[in-house]
Amino acid sequence: MHAMISFETMLFVAQTGATGFLTLWLTLGLRDNLLYPSMNGEFCAQVLRLDRMRESFPDDYAMVAHRRIENPAIHRLMFRLIVMSELVACVALWVGLGWMISALLGYAGGVEARTMAMLGVLCFTGVWSGFLIAGNHFAYWYCHEGAQNTHFQLAIWGVSTLVLLAIGTE
Repeated sequence: MHAMISFETMLFVAQTGATGFLTLWLTLGLRDNLLYPSMNGEFCAQVLRLDRMRESFPDDYAMVAHRRIENPAIHRLMFRLIVMSELVACVALWVGLGWMISALLGYAGGVEARTMAMLGVLCFTGVWSGFLIAGNHFAYWYCHEGAQNTHFQLAIWGVSTLVLLAIGTE
């Protein structure tokens, strides 16, 4: 029996789909951060002020309290930097996804398309790695375990997609 679609083509379809899933997920997150900034903006400020740690773990808070940032202007700046990094990642993902779709349709080369997709996925992964790194500094594992777990999962999703995109020939 002859396969209707080659393995190479199916792999490229899977790579395109995986890139598209990340693109759509981050686009929706960016949309909400642009339309409803108070939702995540306040959460960001809580982490920077170490609010929950101060309330729930006062002894441990005392050891790292010097790290807190109380200035609301810096809170807003940090949130804007987060949203800007999401925007950059979204644009890179959409460009990469466009190249992948173009390659599927025969208008672009597969290697170039995967390269562009990898750039977008690397930006996606960088956003969540940045949260993990900054969150580590602000000890957010104390009272923001759900956020930390989400950031780990998103970083792993990004790395997994990078690995998938690295597979292929042309």
